Amino acid sequence: MLIDGVMLLWFILTALSLVFVAVDIRSTPENPVMKWAFVLFTAYSGPFGAFLYVLGCREPLPGLHERYAAARWRQALGSTMHCAAGDGIGILIGAVIGALIALPLMAEFALEYVLGFAFGWSIFQALFMGEMFGSYWKALKGTFGSEFLSMNCLMGGMLPVSALAFQGNPDAHDPLQPLFWFRMSLALMVGALCAYPMNYWLVAHHLKHGMMTVRPEGQGAQASGVGAMEGMDMSKESSKDSAAEAAKMSEMTMATKMKAAESGSAFHVPSPPVWVMGAVSLAVLAVGVVIAVTFAQ
Repeated sequence: MLIDGVMLLWFILTALSLVFVAVDIRSTPENPVMKWAFVLFTAYSGPFGAFLYVLGCREPLPGLHERYAAARWRQALGSTMHCAAGDGIGILIGAVIGALIALPLMAEFALEYVLGFAFGWSIFQALFMGEMFGSYWKALKGTFGSEFLSMNCLMGGMLPVSALAFQGNPDAHDPLQPLFWFRMSLALMVGALCAYPMNYWLVAHHLKHGMMTVRPEGQGAQASGVGAMEGMDMSKESSKDSAAEAAKMSEMTMATKMKAAESGSAFHVPSPPVWVMGAVSLAVLAVGVVIAVTFAQ
């Protein structure tokens, strides 16, 4: 069958892409969390993820990562990869569980949403950003809103693909068959595409971080993605201590901006307001659910 040949090619390219990103990203001066995000997303999306890594994160020349990652669209790309990587683990676990116990469509969607949100929020957002906020519990509170908005758009994009792709083929809903994983890969890629505009808005209003440059000691200054966005030239710092302190202050600034933006304080008032974007994200999720339920057999 044609689909078998397509899947074979896809999984071969995915394996090669995953090896490339996992090896190459070790030398990229990116935050470890973002490195894991790109590796995981490449595991979901194969050559598409490797292409986005090269286009959006890989340092083109030594010493240029700060300026290369400063572009707003690359910052938003990093934020989207972070979302899709963390949420994707929970979503895939939910999809496997739902398939194994034959959950009804809406129950499986609910399980995928809960597990995806829980994993993305509690681990990829709050746990890995706890130091930035000062504590894990503060990070949970500070990242809830941004994770909610991003997750809604991710799920709204992937649900129709997950429900409608390869309808009538039982292999598509059997975790022991490659078609199941091919279907979920397609769904996660479409979900990430739908989540990108929301992540762009979140990064623009300091509600999520994007790319972050982290250089090993002795290789110049460390700079976060926020520092890059604000045009900070951390390479001018001459000592390791001053570079580390500057990076720490930049992270503190990021946390302050995120919390201030979420609360709508005078420090930065997002436009449109957060509640409007929350409504938009729920509308995207609702449209995805309606399409999936209406056309699923």
